[in-house]
Amino acid sequence: MGDPAARISADDPPGATAITSPTTASERDATWKQVLALLSLSLSLLLWTNGLLDSLQRPSVSPALDRRQLELAVLAAPALEGSVGSAVVGSDPQERLLEALLDDPASLQSGRERVLLELLARRTGRSLPPSLPELPSGDPGPAGALARALSDPTPDAASLPDGSGAEDPLLARLSCQVLGAAAPEDCVAAGEARAAAVKLAMVSVLPLLLLLGGLGLIARLAWCRWRRSLPPEPPLRGPDLTLVDVTLLIAGGFVVLGETVVPLLALPLAQAVTTALGLEPPRSEALGVVLLYSSLMALPLMILALMLRGRPPIEGGLLQWRWRPLGSGLRLAGGGVLMVLPLVSLAGWLAQRWFGEGGGSNPLLEVVLGSRDGLSLFCLAFTATVLAPWFEELLFRGVLLPVLVRRQSRLLGLVGSALVFAAAHLSLGELLPLLVLGFALGWLRLSSGRLAPCVLMHALWNGFTFANLIVLGG
Repeated sequence: MGDPAARISADDPPGATAITSPTTASERDATWKQVLALLSLSLSLLLWTNGLLDSLQRPSVSPALDRRQLELAVLAAPALEGSVGSAVVGSDPQERLLEALLDDPASLQSGRERVLLELLARRTGRSLPPSLPELPSGDPGPAGALARALSDPTPDAASLPDGSGAEDPLLARLSCQVLGAAAPEDCVAAGEARAAAVKLAMVSVLPLLLLLGGLGLIARLAWCRWRRSLPPEPPLRGPDLTLVDVTLLIAGGFVVLGETVVPLLALPLAQAVTTALGLEPPRSEALGVVLLYSSLMALPLMILALMLRGRPPIEGGLLQWRWRPLGSGLRLAGGGVLMVLPLVSLAGWLAQRWFGEGGGSNPLLEVVLGSRDGLSLFCLAFTATVLAPWFEELLFRGVLLPVLVRRQSRLLGLVGSALVFAAAHLSLGELLPLLVLGFALGWLRLSSGRLAPCVLMHALWNGFTFANLIVLGG
């Protein structure tokens, strides 16, 4: 048995050479696609490995979040008395905030944080190490005014300029208590204390209640599975692509082109647009984020459109969006957020034990935490809750997951799509929590047979994180 195209007939003369059929165009295309896919995969692995390792050099936003929560506790303490209030505020929030500042020397490069540390030290009677940065007396803002007052050999209320710290309730209260002539309890504004108590409940008590609700839903799911009362999974439908196609789409279009070509084209465009509109930071930066992410989406979407061109429609659509009924999609998304919350919290705790405060955070988190401009926050929120969930779910749960399940196995589809999703965020410290989140989104895709609930769940998760940052930043 040989290749029919290379067979020599018995009637051919001795010494005749076998004639092989020429390589078809489709075979040549397939070979080039495989070579290009392998090259794209190699480059994307190199880019992602470097990005994950570089994330170890980025600062984590976790210490700043912890300090902001402690600041809320200090402000809210007068409004939260009794055993319940003590449980929310914790023991001696002023002392804990002082320790948190001392444990993060980098934060003391900020004039505001350095002045806050000085006020806390004088309020609690603590002596500070002499190696700390000097008070920012030359700062033209409120922190500088307070620093000059604190640098006075005999500071008192007379050395405190009018309105100093008025835009910062915590600095205003502490400066009144340290430098003012009034009694410390008279420096407490009841309205500010109540507002801080509400914010503290939103960022500490509410997540705890949601976490307990998520544990209850997980227990209910486990009980139903043990009793085999769960409904059967609907058939999974997706684009009929090969592993080579998906590699070209994600490794080539999303990673390689997205991290090399797109910034070269999109960054000058974003700068030109923001300059033409006359925008200044932080608005120019926020609009630049929207334009850059939109440009990042464009190439993979065009590649996917070319891959799907001419393919016959299937029941439920090529990607199984199935937005209707919207109510059931929202219920599935909300339940998914609740169930994944305790799992992601556990993964985050483990990651912190392994990496400490290293591993880097998404730089946008710090931008949101420090921004108070409404238009900037809207642009960032639009990117985080609309663009990113829609695009990432289309790519990872709409295309990658169904192809891996069909070509390999259900488990490999779940793990593979979750791993690519987590690695794409280029944060080693957040890799494990994102892996858990990606696995949960994949499970929702398989169990519901719909892509829309995954988009909604992703949007709710990002929105929950975004709202926490706004509350802490405010």
